[in-house]
Amino acid sequence: CVDVDGRRSWLQNNGEMYYTADLVGPGRPGQETPRGTFYVNRKVKDEISYEFNNAPMPYSIYFTNNGHAFHLDDPAVDSNGCVHLPPDAAKRYWDNVQVGDKVFIY
Repeated sequence: CVDVDGRRSWLQNNGEMYYTADLVGPGRPGQETPRGTFYVNRKVKDEISYEFNNAPMPYSIYFTNNGHAFHLDDPAVDSNGCVHLPPDAAKRYWDNVQVGDKVFIY
């Protein structure tokens, strides 16, 4: 789950929260992170964004077909529509979130 306005995210299993990322970097104005229910469609550990000057996007977990993903980056910096995660959260999400898992963003 992602609370865009609260700049936080968490993992849950069967309705029980088991990990919280207290600070995430959602999309900036004009490039907002989409809100709604999505499903993880792919994971790329050592991703590079060719659209944004070969920017590194380690631990990318995609939840749209338009390039929106959770990935490692500075959570204090707003993204271009992704959800920036700090290092500990990026690794935890990578290890726990699987293709097909539901992503709820509000």
